[in-house]
Amino acid sequence: MSRAVNASEFVIRNAHVLDPSSDLDRITDVRLTEGRIAEVGDGLRGGRELDADGLHLFPGFVDVHAHWRTPGREDEETIESGSAAAAAGGFTSVVMMPNTDPVVDKPVIVSGLMRRIEQESRVRAYISAALHAGLEGKRLTEMRLLKEAGAFCVSDDGLGTASAGVLRNGMLYARTAGLPVILHCEDHTLATGVVHDGVAAALAGIPGSPASAEDAATATALILAAETGAKVHITHVSTALSAALVAFFKSRADVTGDTTPHHLTLTDDLVSTLEGMYRVNPPLRPDDDRRGVGEALRDGVLDFVATDHAPHASEEKELPIEEAAPGFLGHETAFAALYSEIVLGGVLPLSRLVEAMSCAPGRWMSEGAGTIGVGASADLTLVDLSEEWTVGRESLLSQSANSPYTGRKLTSRVVGTIVGGELIHDRTGARFGVRA
Repeated sequence: MSRAVNASEFVIRNAHVLDPSSDLDRITDVRLTEGRIAEVGDGLRGGRELDADGLHLFPGFVDVHAHWRTPGREDEETIESGSAAAAAGGFTSVVMMPNTDPVVDKPVIVSGLMRRIEQESRVRAYISAALHAGLEGKRLTEMRLLKEAGAFCVSDDGLGTASAGVLRNGMLYARTAGLPVILHCEDHTLATGVVHDGVAAALAGIPGSPASAEDAATATALILAAETGAKVHITHVSTALSAALVAFFKSRADVTGDTTPHHLTLTDDLVSTLEGMYRVNPPLRPDDDRRGVGEALRDGVLDFVATDHAPHASEEKELPIEEAAPGFLGHETAFAALYSEIVLGGVLPLSRLVEAMSCAPGRWMSEGAGTIGVGASADLTLVDLSEEWTVGRESLLSQSANSPYTGRKLTSRVVGTIVGGELIHDRTGARFGVRA
């Protein structure tokens, strides 16, 4: 991985350390040695010191759902630019989705991506291979071979799986191969529109898809997860009913769920603009769903936040909403948008947001990850909770510009990201004062 600063040992001093997994919530120091947390305590000193006075230190954010468009659409995002955007957003680990061109459905594609990640990524990047060949929902991929080539999990993201029989067989195969399954739950016989089928769509005269398109597919996936015993993750939950279904199956299946920053902070009222910027899949929902999903995240029914970072070229988004490509940028604004809207708004305590962005997804990916405990990998995020900034093209490192928060003033900003003990994103180096 590309690195900005190579420091075998240094001490982060005077940070407000918040790690819900180890009940840390105080101003203290953290020593990093050989890429791991060596010591947490007061009065630590070292040859190299990073002064974090006034900053919060969290376990590194983990994003289990991102589209970096490699291979095939490097005009929209590359591994290099996607990982730079992830680092700028405080993410130390990212799972790359397989709906690229070509689809990541063969071992040779996985092994090629592994080599490129090693050369180009600034963060820990993991590969999700396709659940079925070409993501066409017909023939399953060779999951054991994909895992041997380096795949971390399999997914049907982007299109979903229309056939319950194919999905069931895919779960059985994934379980025997030891691969988690990330599912995009959508019934395409119901999802015939481009926005949520509700009042906003009717007033705008835009064809809508009902919430049942997600709910019916979620119910099917959960029933099959309970039957097969597969490790299943339901991604980008956007309706209150789908969240309730996840809650019902928590004790009946090895299932987790996430929702996105945009489904927690935006509603389908934005479709009244008719702008292609606001087309996303699953679509933005009414406020009742937004609140219901937020409550599910607060209560731990939805385990974590994932961005569904989806870069698009300007010519694909600067269109009427019916014609635009669906998807938003997510990495660089995720924490700030959620902190501004739902933490400062009183919906979610800061500790739960950190649990949902760091600890819970970290544990899901690797035992012992997502923590600032001694011995854990030194993957950390430094945040200034008081900084206010306005989202604009010039403030983003992604190769694309399709952020739904463009022009919005947000509170809090990531100012440093550390991966394996190395400072790979440093927005204010003079302030940090890393010294030999």
